[in-house]
Amino acid sequence: MNRIRMIVALVLIYMIFAVLLNSVGTVILQSIATFGIDKPAASALERYKDLTIAFTSFLVASFLPMFGYRRSMMLALAIVGGACVLMPLYPGFLTTRLLFACVGVGFAMAKVCVYSSIGLLTTDRVAHSRLTNTIEGLFMVGVLGGNWLFSAFVDPAHPGNPVWVNVYWLLAGACALVIVLLGSSRLDESAAHAHGHNNSFADSLLEMLRLFMRPLVYVFLASAFLYVLIEQSFGTWLPTFNNEILKLPNTMSIQFASILAGMTALGRIGAGMVLKRVRWHVLLNACVVAMAVLVVLVLPLARGVVARPDVGWLDAPLAAYLIPLLGLLMAPIYPVINSVALSSLPKPMHAAMTGLIVVFSALGGTLGSYITARVFASFDGIHAFYFSLLPMSLILATLFLFKRETDRAGAEMPVAIRITAK
Repeated sequence: MNRIRMIVALVLIYMIFAVLLNSVGTVILQSIATFGIDKPAASALERYKDLTIAFTSFLVASFLPMFGYRRSMMLALAIVGGACVLMPLYPGFLTTRLLFACVGVGFAMAKVCVYSSIGLLTTDRVAHSRLTNTIEGLFMVGVLGGNWLFSAFVDPAHPGNPVWVNVYWLLAGACALVIVLLGSSRLDESAAHAHGHNNSFADSLLEMLRLFMRPLVYVFLASAFLYVLIEQSFGTWLPTFNNEILKLPNTMSIQFASILAGMTALGRIGAGMVLKRVRWHVLLNACVVAMAVLVVLVLPLARGVVARPDVGWLDAPLAAYLIPLLGLLMAPIYPVINSVALSSLPKPMHAAMTGLIVVFSALGGTLGSYITARVFASFDGIHAFYFSLLPMSLILATLFLFKRETDRAGAEMPVAIRITAK
C-alpha cells in the first residue's frame, strides 16, 4: 500500500508540473492582455522557466540524495505552492516572472527525485520502463488538461480581466495535498547512498561530470537533446502554425494543438502493447522514420489554405488533423531512452544522470523553440517544420550508437515489455 501511495504521489507531482510548465503560452497571452506587457517582455517567461530548470539541475541534482528524495519533492512542491499563492494575492508581471522561476527550480528538483525514485520503487528493467512510460504518459495528460483548466478561468468577454489568476488557488491546493500524501508515505532510499556516493556537494558535482567518461551517457544525452528539440519545435509553435498557415481562428488553433499532447499521452501509456513484441530500438527507429514520412506527406497539404470565417471542426484543413499524429509517433522515444539509460547505471548514480537529462532536455527545448522561431520569422511555418527533418536524421544516428553502447554495457531491454497505465 505504501508503494502505491508513493507511485500516486509521483504521478500527481508530474501532473501538477505539467499544468504549470505548459501554461507559459497561455500566461504570456494573458499577461499581455491583463498587465499591458509587450510581446518581447512577455516572451521572457519561457527563459525564466527553462534557464532555472537547467541551472538548478546542474547545481543540485547529485546533492539531492543527501537531502532525501521524498523531502526534496515536498520542498519543491512547497516552493511552487507558495508562488501560486502569491499570484492571486499580488497579481502582476513581476509575480508572474517569480512564479515561473520557482516552477523551474521546483521542476528540476522534482524530476530528478521522481526519476530516481522510480529506480527505488522497481526491481528490474521491465518494471522500470513500465512505470517511466506511465508517469511520462500521465504528464502529457496533465498538459492536455492544463490547457482546458486555464481556459475555464479566462473571462471570454473581457480577456484582460485578472480573474484568471484564481486558477492558482486550485494549483496551490493541489501542491498542499501532495505534500500531505508524501508526508504520510515512506520511501526506502538506502540504495541511493550505496558505496559511499554523495559524501559532499563537491563529490556530487564531480560524480555528474564523471558520467561523461561513459560513452553510453553522452550518446544518450545527444539522443535526448535531439528528441526534445523536435518535440518543443512542434509543441511550442503548432498553435501559431495552425493560425497563420492553416488559417484557423485563435481558439481553434489552440484546441487543435492540444490534440498533439493527447496523442503523446495515448502513445506513451499504450506503448507496451507494441513493446511486448518489438525490441525497443526497432520501435524507436520505426517511429522516427514514420515521423519524417508524415512531415513530408502532410506539409504540402498545408500550402495555399484560404481563410474562411465559418470554418469548424468538421471542415478544418486535413493537415490540422494529421500533424498532431506526430505525438503518437514521438511518444515512446523519450521515456524509453531514459529508462534504458538509467537501468544501465547503478542506482546511486540515478540522481546525477537525471540531472544531466534535465539540463540537456531544457537546452534542447530552448534551442528547438528558438530555431523554429527564427525559421518561422525568416521564411514561414512550413519551412520551419521541414527543418525538423534534420534533427530526425541525426537522432537515427544517435539511436544506432546508443543501441551499440547498451549492448556493450549489457543493458539490452528485454523483448517482452508490458507498459500499461495503473
